[in-house]
Amino acid sequence: MQLNIPTCLTLFRVVLIPFFVLAFYLPFTWAPLATALIFVFAAITDWFDGFLARRWKQTTRFGAFLDPVADKVMVAIALVLVAEYFHAWWITLPAATMIAREIIISALREWMAEIGKRSSVSVSWIGKVKTTAQMFSLFALLWRPDSTIVAVGVVALYVAAVLTFWSMFQYLSAARGDLLEP
Repeated sequence: MQLNIPTCLTLFRVVLIPFFVLAFYLPFTWAPLATALIFVFAAITDWFDGFLARRWKQTTRFGAFLDPVADKVMVAIALVLVAEYFHAWWITLPAATMIAREIIISALREWMAEIGKRSSVSVSWIGKVKTTAQMFSLFALLWRPDSTIVAVGVVALYVAAVLTFWSMFQYLSAARGDLLEP
């Protein structure tokens, strides 16, 4: 395994996960802000490690594997923490939908790779917009300094949920011929 700066940034994101969870449960008034900042820092390192890996031509198989895993684990944990904090169906439902979509699309990509058609389910612009709305909503709902930020976070969560369905159906539609083949 070759360690380079992009891969180290991805590994750092994985190491941040337990600290992210611990910060969420700290009994201090600054804990929500600390949790949100750790989340944002992880999101920035996600963008930065991909940028550096491409720019410096330092992509590795390990990095290509670990990067989406680190992202999905961080986002899934953030969604679970937000759902737990609000303890309301109207937060839990979009959170569960987003987690389910990630599992479905990951399985679809793995299966498509097995049959040599991985490029049929590559990331689309809708997926990128969904991710942006999702990250913004999670930052707002983890921080939650006042009701206005929470309301904006909930709206962004629902925008992300709609885009989650849209992108999932796009991926499934692209793979439909292969999925339904006898």
